[in-house]
Amino acid sequence: GAYVLQVKATDADDPTYGNSARVVYSILQGQPYFSIDPKTGVIRTALPNMDREVKEQYQVLIQAKDMGGQLGGLAGTTTVNITLTDVNDNPPRFPKSIFHLKVPETSHVGSAIGRIRAVDPDFGKNAEIEYNIVPGDGGNLFDITTDEYTQEGVIKLKKPLDFETKKAYTFKVEASNLHLDHRFHSVGPFKDTATVKINVLDMDEPPVFSKPMYTMEVYEDTPVGTIIGAVTAQDLDAGSSSVRYFIDWKNDVDSYFTIDATEGTIATNELLDRESTAQYNFSIIASKVSNPLLTSKVNVIINVLDVNEFPPEISVPYETSVCENAKPGQVIQTITAADKDLSPAGQRFSFKLSSEASNKPNFTVHDYRNNTAGIETRRNGYSRRQQELYFLPVVIEDSSYPVQSSTNTLTIRVCRCDSDGTIQSCNVEAIFLPVGLSTGALIAILLCIVILLVIVVLYVALRRQKKKDTLMTSKEDIRDNVIHYDDEGGGEEDTQAFDIGALRNPKVIEDNKMRRDIKPDTLCFPRHRPPAEDNTDIRDFINQRLQENDVDPSAPPYDSLATYAYEGNGSVAESLSSIDSLTTEADQDYDYLSDWGPRFKILADMFGEEESYNPDKVT
Repeated sequence: GAYVLQVKATDADDPTYGNSARVVYSILQGQPYFSIDPKTGVIRTALPNMDREVKEQYQVLIQAKDMGGQLGGLAGTTTVNITLTDVNDNPPRFPKSIFHLKVPETSHVGSAIGRIRAVDPDFGKNAEIEYNIVPGDGGNLFDITTDEYTQEGVIKLKKPLDFETKKAYTFKVEASNLHLDHRFHSVGPFKDTATVKINVLDMDEPPVFSKPMYTMEVYEDTPVGTIIGAVTAQDLDAGSSSVRYFIDWKNDVDSYFTIDATEGTIATNELLDRESTAQYNFSIIASKVSNPLLTSKVNVIINVLDVNEFPPEISVPYETSVCENAKPGQVIQTITAADKDLSPAGQRFSFKLSSEASNKPNFTVHDYRNNTAGIETRRNGYSRRQQELYFLPVVIEDSSYPVQSSTNTLTIRVCRCDSDGTIQSCNVEAIFLPVGLSTGALIAILLCIVILLVIVVLYVALRRQKKKDTLMTSKEDIRDNVIHYDDEGGGEEDTQAFDIGALRNPKVIEDNKMRRDIKPDTLCFPRHRPPAEDNTDIRDFINQRLQENDVDPSAPPYDSLATYAYEGNGSVAESLSSIDSLTTEADQDYDYLSDWGPRFKILADMFGEEESYNPDKVT
């Protein structure tokens, strides 16, 4: 009698005309599951406890007939499709009561080792199942979750398995619905239970170390080859195999230690220095002899213990100052000590003056017994003029074994201070400077002196350079190759002022020298000249030189060495240069020299005399 649907049919006939428009409903197909009210058309269920899991879809054929359903009435039909919706009226059920699984002992923690499934005929969320392991034997080693797509129970490993420890595990798994319907509680519990048996398979496993990590200690002065500890690994398989050890080499640090391949003992391979490296961290690998590919690794930490080998030293500063107006007992500096060794807890440092400084009445050391000490004055005032620096030797000892000590020299500089003890000046130069002359003024004066010295040096250098250039210009002038004399000649009558014999010197002709007045463009080979006789005529000498210069392709178009008797521009006698001379051996007449006046009388007599003795002259 549950309401399903109401159908309604319409008739176009006049409802006031008899029964032609009165409609009656009936079911032609769909019985005995559904019924319909003939007047209202309401469809209801006809049977109780209809089961969707048995049949879900129904097609009901409804007829509507006028004339009140009597004979001769007209009828129309329609089909109604009815679907049963699901309710959670079925609990999940395991298809079998025991599930058997085989799992290798090398399975990783968290991996899935098997699946089981309970069946629920319901649909959708009514078929969602939750799996749980019932506490019991071996249940703490496994876990189970639900696959949301297949609704299977996935068994996972929570802890590692060991065939040698336990070979089989048994536990129960419960499956239940997540969404319950209270209308069906009376049907029974909506859950089911099954037993799971897991057999562990024996596998060839790597060796197992006795500890997850090893920590060892060694003193930094331990001799090479000393054993400092050992690692142990065992093959736990049924057929036990021997184990070999070796260090996992990754860097040079690992070379400080060695390991015995059979015993697993670790020994030092080099001398250790805690101040350089205080801790070593490396790995050791163990492998089976029967199967070297099966290996395991363990971490080893070696701490280097300190040996008291370094003496304590004074911490900075090594230099301090004292005022000239200091009073006795005044603390001018607090010092501390530092030790390169790793000081154990409670180590103390002691401070004192050296034996040679204890008798001097200048300063003293006051040990505060808290690893600090104060430098105190013992005099009433100090003078920089008498002594500017004091060197105070301080002895520092540590409390470790063996005791180490060192003598540290503290430099104390005497400074000028005001009445409040504020330092005003500690420079050495400040003692000798007059009052009112600052350090900046002294620096400015020194800079001025340096600048003046540089100017003087530059001036002298320029003067020397200018003088040198003038001298070189005078000597290298190509127009003035006549030797300069500083003395004044004796006039026309002085025949001793110049030795004309130099012109007759055969060495002048034979000497093969390059020109000095110009730099030759190309390399000139020496020219071979015929030797000149002692009584060679000057005319022949000049003609000979003229001819040599005319035929020399490397000679410039002007005079080289010989600017003989060149008097300059505007001379009445014009030039005696060989450029304007004839290249032939024709005779020359020197009688015109007598017409030049008394100044050339000596020259006219000389050439006239030479001409009378010329054997080549044609008369």
